[in-house]
Amino acid sequence: MKVDFYKPKNNVLKEHIAGYYFVSEDSSSKPISYLTFPNNYCILSIYQNAEEAFSKNRYIIRPSKENKIVSSLFSKYSKPIEIIYEKLVNEITIYFNPIKINHFIRSPKIFEEAQISDFTPYPDLEEKMELIFSNTCRDRQSKLLEDYLISKFIQKDLTVIERILSDIDSGLRLEYIAEKFNFTRQHINKIFSKNVGKTPSEYRKVQRFRNALLKQKISANLTDLSNDNLYFDQSHFIKNFRELTNEKPSDFFKKS
Repeated sequence: MKVDFYKPKNNVLKEHIAGYYFVSEDSSSKPISYLTFPNNYCILSIYQNAEEAFSKNRYIIRPSKENKIVSSLFSKYSKPIEIIYEKLVNEITIYFNPIKINHFIRSPKIFEEAQISDFTPYPDLEEKMELIFSNTCRDRQSKLLEDYLISKFIQKDLTVIERILSDIDSGLRLEYIAEKFNFTRQHINKIFSKNVGKTPSEYRKVQRFRNALLKQKISANLTDLSNDNLYFDQSHFIKNFRELTNEKPSDFFKKS
C-alpha cells in the first residue's frame, strides 16, 4: 500500500491542516488491514467508486461498480479502529488540526456523531473530487486539492476556544481555566465539545497518549514516560493506555 503524505504548501492551510495523503486504486491488491488509534484530528476521507461500511470498531472500504464519490468524517473515537481495504481504491484523506475544521465546514452539527458516513459538506464535492482523482500527477492533484480547500475557507473568530485549547495543551487544570475566563466548568465543557468534538478530559487523555507515543523512543523507561507526559502516576498512565489501546503500555510498545 503506497501512501503519499503531503504537508500543505498554502500558508493559510498550513495553520489548519496537518497534512493529507493519497492512495491509488489497485484492483490486484490483496485485502489490507491495520489498526488506527485515537487522535485529536478531524479526519475527512474521500473515495472514488467505493463503498464504506462501519460497525463497532471496524471500518471497511471496498470497490463499487457505481461511479460515485463517497466520504466520511471521523471526529472522535476512544478505541482502536480496524481499517480494512478489501481492495485499494482511489482515496484522499485530510487531517484537520483541532478546532480548525470549523473554518471549512458551515454545519454546526459535525460533532453530533463520532463518525459520519456519506458526509457531503459541499454541493460541488463530487464534481471537484472527480476532477482531482482523474489527474495522474500527484503534484497537480495536491495543487487542485489545496485550491479547492482554500475556496471553502471561512475566517471565523475562534479566539476564546483557541485560548482554552492552548491552556489545556499546557496542562492547566479545568478549574483554573474556568476561573481565568469567568466561566463555569460546565460552560467550558459545552463550548469545547461544540468546537472540538469532545470534552476537555477526553481531548487531554488522547493528547497525553499521543505525546507518549512520540516520546517513547527517547524515554529511559515507562516511569519517565508517564512523568514527562503529565500523567498523575504510573497507574493513571496504564489505565489510560488500556482504555485507548486495549493493552498495557509495556505490551503495546513491544509491538511498535
